[in-house]
Amino acid sequence: MVYLTRVEHFNAAHKLYNPSWSQEKNEAVFGKCANEHWHGHNYELYVTIKGRPHPDTGFLYDVKQLSQLIQLHILEKLDHKNLNLDVDFMHGKLCSTENLAIAIWEQLNPHLPAAVQLHCIKLYETPRIYVEYFGE
Repeated sequence: MVYLTRVEHFNAAHKLYNPSWSQEKNEAVFGKCANEHWHGHNYELYVTIKGRPHPDTGFLYDVKQLSQLIQLHILEKLDHKNLNLDVDFMHGKLCSTENLAIAIWEQLNPHLPAAVQLHCIKLYETPRIYVEYFGE
């Protein structure tokens, strides 16, 4: 099994806020991330696929095509957007990095060819905080 990772970047704003809680509870749980005026991150997205290299090309999958799929189905919807307001696949969800990684998986996975499998979404919120999702 070969694993291939494509790294992409996007910027987005959000706030962590549970509408069923009081402002005080949101601030106690989420701190500055519950700021009513939002805050932003420079996200790093690692998309890892797995499979067997094709015998004619030696490629697992054309990385240019992988990048185009990520651009079309993920980055165009997320980059320079407000995750809480602008991103249809995040509506009704708490916009945590964990939930965003799951949503990215759900958006990208149906568009990959049958010859490869999505292995992992790794999403860095900051250089020191990231989540990994393996579709489980």
